[in-house]
Amino acid sequence: MYAYKFRLFFDEVEDFVRDYEILAEQTFFDFHSAIIKSIKGLYGNELASFYVSDSRWNKLREITLMDMGDDDGQTPKITMNNAVLSDLIEEPHQRLIYEYDFFNIKTFFIELLKSSEANTDRHTYPRCTASSGELPKQATLSSKNEFDFSNLMDEELEGIDDESNEDYYDEEDLETLSNDIEF
Repeated sequence: MYAYKFRLFFDEVEDFVRDYEILAEQTFFDFHSAIIKSIKGLYGNELASFYVSDSRWNKLREITLMDMGDDDGQTPKITMNNAVLSDLIEEPHQRLIYEYDFFNIKTFFIELLKSSEANTDRHTYPRCTASSGELPKQATLSSKNEFDFSNLMDEELEGIDDESNEDYYDEEDLETLSNDIEF
């Protein structure tokens, strides 16, 4: 049984590095879980995707956290739960991109360093074998992930639907209208 050793970078922080060892037969979801557990500020409650990429970091194939439907009808979607690493790792120094939280996107770059015989008697996989650097404060997420509307001015909230040409009625208005209409 083989294990892959990957190195993960976050280019917004110069000294940010994580090394992972993961079995070739494990899934991208296992890898995703290892990343979430090893990086303070990623809570696992956001959407994420891996992308198999070429040597210039061009995205070639997306592996999504969940099935989001078929966009083009041509390319079958691959989810992390059913994507085995060995099925998609094709190069000795395969590169991957990991994107987390599409509303506040964090992009991580991953490169395969080596593959070697796994020592399952001694280690549990996947595992983070080296860790350096932390996400900057503005890149971390609040655990609640709620939008605070209190800082909006009342003027900004007034008339939000004023530009709409549609009329909206509550039940009482509809009852009054129906009484005024003769059939």
